[in-house]
Amino acid sequence: MEPQDRREGKCDPEPASESHLDSVLIAEDDPIFRRVLQGWFQKWQYRVTVVGNGLEAWQALQEEDAPQMAVLDWMMPGMDGIELCRKIRGHNDGPYRYVLLLTARDDRQDVVTGLNAGADDYLTKPFDAEELRARVRSGRRILELQHALLQARDALQFEAAHDPLTVLWNRGAILGFLQREIDRQSRNGLPLAVLMADLDHFKQVNDTYGHLVGDAVLQEVARRLMATVRSYDFVGRYGGEEFLIILPGCNHSDLMAGAERLRRTIADRPIETSAGELAMTLSLGCVSARSDGEGLQSCTALLRSADTALYAAKAGGRNQVAVAPRVQATAAAKS
Repeated sequence: MEPQDRREGKCDPEPASESHLDSVLIAEDDPIFRRVLQGWFQKWQYRVTVVGNGLEAWQALQEEDAPQMAVLDWMMPGMDGIELCRKIRGHNDGPYRYVLLLTARDDRQDVVTGLNAGADDYLTKPFDAEELRARVRSGRRILELQHALLQARDALQFEAAHDPLTVLWNRGAILGFLQREIDRQSRNGLPLAVLMADLDHFKQVNDTYGHLVGDAVLQEVARRLMATVRSYDFVGRYGGEEFLIILPGCNHSDLMAGAERLRRTIADRPIETSAGELAMTLSLGCVSARSDGEGLQSCTALLRSADTALYAAKAGGRNQVAVAPRVQATAAAKS
């Protein structure tokens, strides 16, 4: 899945908002009956889009904020209601649209034809306002149920890929992105940088102030890291107080500057907690690689290089950046 913003993990299009459930498209070629329908729906507090033929209706349904409920006349110029139903059902790249078909035909076979074309409900003219309103309420309940299901699905997808404390990508997700970026950069011949970051002396925070304060520190560190990287970089919680940062397109000469910005965003300002201001620092181990056409090093090899550099930063006194020797491109197998 390709996130829209890799830092925030917006992986899929947002489900339709509640406001979309309060709008309706009316497609009716009779101008008098069209105004009657418009008046009824406005009285019922719906936002109404009104068109006079099937082609205009189809165009209106392609708009970004198109209504999810459509009330269509069967007989219309340009494109009739049956053909429009088929086109709507043939395009499943957006939220479900509830279609109510209006017609003077009352033969059983006509009903079957309309429902087979994709209509959700069928109302025979003439009808009164209350009958239409009851059908519309039924359609609204279906759309509300769909909206709730989409929200639940998106919440589950988010939870599966994110760390619940920091809301960063979790270990599984960030490693998946690393492997994908290795594959991408190998094909494109572009550089790739991997940073392993560790909060210095974090155990002392938990031991001295408790885990709630430690959690607040991790959350603030995550927020600052997210605010510092580019929109197309990846930041994940690798484990405990360790973070994995992936910088696509970052070459070796720019790596130190980028890592220093991350280090300073933690060291330059204390973190406010319920126990007071705490001065925290970050050690980073970095590695960069460029493909020579044979492929970058494996995921495991890059992580090992970044981890080795991180230990060097720790051993060198912490609160510093260590850069591993530039990785030579190899045809190593994927890990």
